[in-house]
Amino acid sequence: MPDISRIYPDDRQAMEKLDRLLAGEGIRRDANLDYICGIYDDSYSLIATGSCFGNTLRCFAVDHDHRGEGLLNTIVSHLMDYQQMRGNSHLFLYTKCSSARFFRDLGFYEIARVENSVAFMENQRKGFAGCLERFRRETDMANGDLARKGGTVAAIVMNANPFTLGHQYLVEKAAGECGLLHLFLVSEDASLVPFAVREHLVREGTRHMENVILHASGPYIISQATFPSYFQKDDDDVSRSHALLDVTVFGMIAKELGITCRYVGEEPFSQVTGIYNQVMEEQLPKAGIECIVVPRRQRNGTAISASGVRELLKKGDFHALADLVPPATLEYFRCKEAGPVLENIRRAGNVVHH
Repeated sequence: MPDISRIYPDDRQAMEKLDRLLAGEGIRRDANLDYICGIYDDSYSLIATGSCFGNTLRCFAVDHDHRGEGLLNTIVSHLMDYQQMRGNSHLFLYTKCSSARFFRDLGFYEIARVENSVAFMENQRKGFAGCLERFRRETDMANGDLARKGGTVAAIVMNANPFTLGHQYLVEKAAGECGLLHLFLVSEDASLVPFAVREHLVREGTRHMENVILHASGPYIISQATFPSYFQKDDDDVSRSHALLDVTVFGMIAKELGITCRYVGEEPFSQVTGIYNQVMEEQLPKAGIECIVVPRRQRNGTAISASGVRELLKKGDFHALADLVPPATLEYFRCKEAGPVLENIRRAGNVVHH
């Protein structure tokens, strides 16, 4: 079996070889990688590579002169062993649709795909089915009677980083217009405000709405921070592919829970989220799901945004913060427990994109 070497980001020569190999396969290095490995030939040319980010596998490439030597199989097996060592047994990967068959042979199961772009796969046969079962169970435990009474069943997906009056306004509007509202909170810890805190603030900020069911999204509703970028030519392509894949997965969730409507907040600031909303407006109706875009709640003529709230937290301006967040959010950030979170926000160079 060929030797596998770790590639470190500060090894400029190795990274240049990595980028050349990836470029030869028509892909670019992903911005989110926390482990990179490779196989070299006798002349120390990089001939195969693969990487990890969190519990995902990504950025695979084999030099065309070394196809059929089992190098990709060796790389994948090594990465799976490495993930096991890190304590990650449930793994995901993104690959070109044309490569999905190869990974099926290695024990991965396809969850969803965007044709001619990306396939989303996992190594547990009943992983996604288990997540759907959890959503059904949470629905029955929280508000099963409402779910059985009929009426419009709607959904919102949010990151709430942190939960603002804008988020609360969106939830209140949706909850007031439907019989039952599923609120999926992105549970990946890729934000400055940890999931446990976001979940607490959302739960407190929606407690007065009896027809809202809060779900941790799990790994199947994919955040912008962890969606791979290496299949697309530019950032707009990345955003569109991410949105198409997320809408595909969401359609499967919606079918299981009887969701016929999704509420989204209007996006006046972010081009990425603007593209995402555009894709949802185009694609959701094809799956029988109405997409309702709600104008942002404003304060002093400006739309309330989580990035604006993070900027105030970075400055320590709690006076201005009080006009933009619910009482529970303000109370949390004023308490001693929020110290580590506030320190992370203060240290962040740019709080807009977290």
